[in-house]
Amino acid sequence: MSNEAVSKETDPHAHAEEHHAIVPRRVSFDWDSTPLHWIPDEPTATHVINVLHLLLPAGERWFVKVFKEGLPLITDPVLRGDVKGFMGQEATHSVQHAHVLDHLAAQHLDTAAFTRYVDFLFEKLLGERPPLGAPVPAQEWLRFRLSIIAAIEQFTAVLGNWVLQAEGLDRADADEVMLDLLRWHGAEEVEHRAVAFDMFQHCGGQGLPRYARRIAGMTVTAPVMLYLWVWGTAYLIRHDPQLAGRVRYSLAEHNRAVAKGLLPTWREIGTAIPRYLRRSYHPSQEGSLRTAVAYLAQSPAARAAAGAIGRAATA
Repeated sequence: MSNEAVSKETDPHAHAEEHHAIVPRRVSFDWDSTPLHWIPDEPTATHVINVLHLLLPAGERWFVKVFKEGLPLITDPVLRGDVKGFMGQEATHSVQHAHVLDHLAAQHLDTAAFTRYVDFLFEKLLGERPPLGAPVPAQEWLRFRLSIIAAIEQFTAVLGNWVLQAEGLDRADADEVMLDLLRWHGAEEVEHRAVAFDMFQHCGGQGLPRYARRIAGMTVTAPVMLYLWVWGTAYLIRHDPQLAGRVRYSLAEHNRAVAKGLLPTWREIGTAIPRYLRRSYHPSQEGSLRTAVAYLAQSPAARAAAGAIGRAATA
């Protein structure tokens, strides 16, 4: 790839005519036929991925709330449009993953005991005001939370890129509806991979202090996400009514699923951190926008949503 091509890819505003609009897709999914172990005979891989449903309903509602706080600070009209599109996509993600929690509960896997802690994390510890009355100025508290969102979005872009290419899930005969949910969501994560980062860069100050805030955001985010993922997987396996306590989450089973291509490798996830910490980094380097857009054009749920909009427009 030429240096010119690289610069176009890494600079989100290099050419206005090449700007990709971020548009919400009001999708829906029918979970009636999706089994509890939607990757057949792979409870560990199933529940490692199911942690997404535990974290995202509250997490993505929180993204939208924080971005609403930051909207008045945006002076770039292109970024403002991207942020509004991002908020619309994240709100839809939150709703659709919450529906999966309802589906799990209908199959006697109740997640409320776990999601209460997730709600507390986002609504209280990371709410509009610092916890316990901590004397953090409002501007700095907003910048900190924006840095957390940018760091989380680094991982969601990596995971989104992985699931779009995860042929192991197809070989394992994973449930088609769940695969479409994951790949639709993953494609939109790749599609808006740079928005949270650009929002932080725009509102997070200047120079070295802004970079230090970016490092702080990832320093907090990476270990907390790992902890929540391990805890969430262990919770789901322990409460799975079909396993009835016969199975426990283990690193060996996790790695076996990785070897089958059912989960991303530790390297894929881990190397996302040093990339993000480079001063010159920009998330447009993550994944392939072309691949993401191509999947969104063929996703059954996204196509149905587009068809519904078209029918409404002509009615």
